[in-house]
Amino acid sequence: MGWLSKIFKGSGHKDSEEHFHANYGGDSNYYAPASSGWGESQNEDMDRAIALSLSEESQKGKNVIDRDSQLKDDEQLAQAIQESLNAESPRYEYGNAYQPAPVYFPPGLSRVCAGCYAEIGYGQYLNCLNAVWHPQCFRCHACNLPISDYEFSTSGNKPYHKSCHKENHHPKCDVCKKFIPTNPAGLIEYRAHPFWVQKYCPYHEHDGTPRCCSCERMEPRDTTYVALNDGRKLCLECLDSAIMDSNECLPLYADIQQFYEGLHMKVEQHVPLLLVERQALNEAREGEKNGHYHVPETRGLCLSEEQTISTVSRRPRIGAGNRAMNMITEPFKLRRHCEVTAILILYGLPRLLTGSILAHEMMHAWLRLKGYPSLSQDVEEGICQVLAHMWLDSKLKSGSVCNLASASSSSSAPKRDMISQSERTLGEFVKHQIESDGSPVYGEGFRAGQWAVGKYGLQETLNHIWRTGSFPH
Repeated sequence: MGWLSKIFKGSGHKDSEEHFHANYGGDSNYYAPASSGWGESQNEDMDRAIALSLSEESQKGKNVIDRDSQLKDDEQLAQAIQESLNAESPRYEYGNAYQPAPVYFPPGLSRVCAGCYAEIGYGQYLNCLNAVWHPQCFRCHACNLPISDYEFSTSGNKPYHKSCHKENHHPKCDVCKKFIPTNPAGLIEYRAHPFWVQKYCPYHEHDGTPRCCSCERMEPRDTTYVALNDGRKLCLECLDSAIMDSNECLPLYADIQQFYEGLHMKVEQHVPLLLVERQALNEAREGEKNGHYHVPETRGLCLSEEQTISTVSRRPRIGAGNRAMNMITEPFKLRRHCEVTAILILYGLPRLLTGSILAHEMMHAWLRLKGYPSLSQDVEEGICQVLAHMWLDSKLKSGSVCNLASASSSSSAPKRDMISQSERTLGEFVKHQIESDGSPVYGEGFRAGQWAVGKYGLQETLNHIWRTGSFPH
């Protein structure tokens, strides 16, 4: 039977970390790969080989102890092979068919399929993943179709078609929706936002893909962000609670004033609050002699100088192409009646983000109006960030914030809105940004101030800052 062994003996299997070769066989000592086809000519050759083998065996009768018994075994072998060859090969979606390899199982040898747990009889079987399978039982964990290729992938010791594994486990870009490509080293490389865990191809950072100016998420290809007049982009979630003009911000201003009063830190003087565009904010920053500004973009200012500021007096409407249109601005002359002339906030940001910026700038105003000595940047910005974080945390715990429609500053009891889940998530994002800020002024200053307030309380920390100009240790 040496000729048959040359036909069915296949190469050993090769394994890699993610991709394996399925091995077809009929003996545990070697694996026979499935052939691409088995035509009538192969059947005829097989028949002739079997007949020749049987003829050779019959001629060797003198050397056989029990000729009748041997002939009976050969006939059983021939019958098993012929039945295997005549068996119909299963066909699958991809057009490939498993061609049955003629296998004879000696009496007493049992093989159990790892898929259906039935005994594997005559015919072809697979030896992979440390088990044997009927070919039709070795199925992809994703699509549940038989795996008809030599190469397949695994995840958690479960087999997949290579294409199904890529579809289910290879990360896709949240911006372009394509599979994230591998780098020259063959590794999957992508960028991910630390809060949103938005995965995207590295080149989107340089191809002009816009980011939301509020939550910092990149604009997916199937979503259109709103374009504000000053060039910023705003995602639809942030737009839902965005404050667009100075009048809309008055209820929020009243809320934060009440928050400060609750801490026994009432701001006695009336400080004008103005929402402005990016250009007006940058121009006002240039006109200030003193101040600390957050990089990469300033979103709020506490002014001490007399200036004329262009403020947003009427919110824009969203027109064609998701662009902000018909916004009205007007000049506002700042007069110096005290150490603080105005608080400026960048317009078009969500309510909770706007409130945290306003709470920060209100602390600047409180420190100046109370006559605190000139402080180092990390101490002043740090304690302002502590107050912003405290206000934001109080809103998220209470679950409500002033209604944007309550635009009358004279209202003694402004209406309050419950915070939606999407707005709550944005609020958690703003908290995360404060807590994880890596800058030595805003980030390290906040963490030092937060530690001090947690250990000694807010009032004692403020008293220590008044006396020493630093946080208590």
